[in-house]
Amino acid sequence: MVLLELFVSFVKIGFTSFGGMSMVPLIMQEMESHGWMTAEDLSNLIAIAEMTPGPLGVNCATFAGNQAAGPLGGVAAVAGVLMPAYTLTLCAAMFYVKFRSSSIMSGILSVVRPVCIALILDVVVTLILTNYFVGSHVDCMAVAIGILMLFLIVKRKWSVPRVIISAAVIGMV
Repeated sequence: MVLLELFVSFVKIGFTSFGGMSMVPLIMQEMESHGWMTAEDLSNLIAIAEMTPGPLGVNCATFAGNQAAGPLGGVAAVAGVLMPAYTLTLCAAMFYVKFRSSSIMSGILSVVRPVCIALILDVVVTLILTNYFVGSHVDCMAVAIGILMLFLIVKRKWSVPRVIISAAVIGMV
């Protein structure tokens, strides 16, 4: 029963907040109202969730659910807090399938595609400037590692995790 209560509580939190710190008061209210955590536990939870990599809402849900009902509680809370994203993605996919041949949808996508490409290119340029330049000088070792990793992905068909680990090891050496 606690797992279902955790799931429902975090679905409410997910649907009524905008992520990040806006979730904290709702999480605190739910945890205290069900007696799952004390105010001190919640302070510790927020501190840990802030320090842990990843989205704050997912981190809070993981820790709160785990505190309230063990590992399955963590899973139930995370599933609940992610439900809005799943729901909106499913609705968008269904909307797209239904209207993909529509001239209006084609017009919308003709605007969205270039914007997405521009955003991706902006990230690529930012990463290139950040990773391959030190001040006004080119970091030749970083460029060599980048070219090697590109070769391994394109020609050798290495997986992305394998390339990331290899690049990290070479960079540390």
